[in-house]
Amino acid sequence: MLFNSINYFIFLFAVYLAYILLPHRKQNILLLIASYFFYSCWDIRFLFLIVLSTVVDFSCGRIIHNGVMRKKERTIASLWIISSSFFFVVVQWKYFDFKTQNFTVALKVLLSWKLGWLIFLSICMLVVIANLLHSLLPRLDDNRRRSIFLAISVVANLVILGFFKYFNFFIENIETLIQTFNMNPLNFRLDVILPVGISFYTFQTMSYTIDIYRRKLKPADNFLDFALYVAYFPQLVAGPIERAVNLLPIISTRRNISINQILEGFHLIFYGLFKKVVIADGVARTVNQIYGSTGQTSWLEVIAGTILFAVQIYCDFSGYSDIARGTSKLFGINLMVNFKSPYFSQNPREFWSRWHISLSTWLSDYLYIPLGGNRKGTRKTCRNLILTMLLGGLWHGAAWNFVIWGFYHGTILYIHRIITSMNKFAEIPSNGFTVFFKIAFFFGLTLYGWLLFRAPSFAKIVTLSSSLILDFGNLNFSASLPRAAALFGLPFFLFIEFMEYLKRDEKFYVHLPVPIWTGIYASMLFCLAMGMSTESTQFIYFQF
Repeated sequence: MLFNSINYFIFLFAVYLAYILLPHRKQNILLLIASYFFYSCWDIRFLFLIVLSTVVDFSCGRIIHNGVMRKKERTIASLWIISSSFFFVVVQWKYFDFKTQNFTVALKVLLSWKLGWLIFLSICMLVVIANLLHSLLPRLDDNRRRSIFLAISVVANLVILGFFKYFNFFIENIETLIQTFNMNPLNFRLDVILPVGISFYTFQTMSYTIDIYRRKLKPADNFLDFALYVAYFPQLVAGPIERAVNLLPIISTRRNISINQILEGFHLIFYGLFKKVVIADGVARTVNQIYGSTGQTSWLEVIAGTILFAVQIYCDFSGYSDIARGTSKLFGINLMVNFKSPYFSQNPREFWSRWHISLSTWLSDYLYIPLGGNRKGTRKTCRNLILTMLLGGLWHGAAWNFVIWGFYHGTILYIHRIITSMNKFAEIPSNGFTVFFKIAFFFGLTLYGWLLFRAPSFAKIVTLSSSLILDFGNLNFSASLPRAAALFGLPFFLFIEFMEYLKRDEKFYVHLPVPIWTGIYASMLFCLAMGMSTESTQFIYFQF
């Protein structure tokens, strides 16, 4: 179910209508059911992974903090994981034909699918063993117990993420390495489907147990509240990656919805749709043609395609975040801001404080700083920066271009740190010209990074890079132009982004005269109607 589809808004209207009529506790139950339904629209089988991550991290969090789990908590967690393994793994819903009520095939598959039953029985056995071992927990030293259950949480999430996202990537590279020695490797590759949003909710649940271990957070008292924190549908699929310290208190307490929140929510949803449907989808065909071309790509095509991709990925991803935040505001829940005019950044450090803020702060807090940050000398700072960005690149996908992109940004961050440590550069006065030059220069560096990110292979990176250098000045352009909606909408998009940067406020529009803002809204609505006439496309970050 895509945010940019009619089905989503029908779903949202139905959920919201019921939400405003219910008391707080039942609101949470409604949102949890709605979140599971929302995710099941992609593939109901992978709901089991969300439940597995939920149960493991809730249990580990309680044991890290309290030493043991109450009997009621263990019962709820046990029943939750056992029932989900049956209904989401064993039961093959795709074979049920509810229209004809012909369940014969489904029942036959249910009784014969050995892998599903094997997973179910394994889960049952693990739950029984875990409950039997629970009585031994008081015998463990406090520090040792805390470390063991932190490790269980982190390893469980990384195994889930690693298997579904990176298994075939590593197998393919091992096969390639073996083939260099003129050997024929065995085929260990599996037909693995990447569960949508897996990179987001695994990082979100890991941060929960790590914060409890660091004594920065108390564990959730209510299992259903924690389950909603993990699966909350507006930000489940593509973030932002929320922290429990921010989101759990909002979920666990009664929420008051003000008229200002509702108006802000509608604005964010509208602007997010505009960025996605009008701008991102409108330039997508040009970008796809240039980066998917098998022929020679001219210098102008590389430049245009890369600039348009920078616009596309920003509008696509920030558009999702805006719709997620806007939807949440309707429910009285404030999600964190994930983007702050990133293309107005003057340096790489500022860029990562403005782009995908939830991921960059996650990597800083749970990877860069624990590695030592910049506290252990120049060499280790370089190592920490590059390793953090390498893993940040790999987080985006199992492909070498993402690793190269991460290394590129890690190197830029390190070079910037060296330059800013020199006193003579710190003494350069800051004025309008120097600010403009820094923004333009770093935007150029960012663009080349997007070339590395978007290119489908290392060979394509080499081809496009050589066109930039060896084909300089070639103005041939054979790709299709962006759609009319994007061409009409770009001036309004640029105006809003510039005003948000200039005013340092995404709500700057409330200070504009009503006729001006009404005209802008009307023009954007016209562009949105033009953009809606084309087929809706999936958000880019769904693949991550």
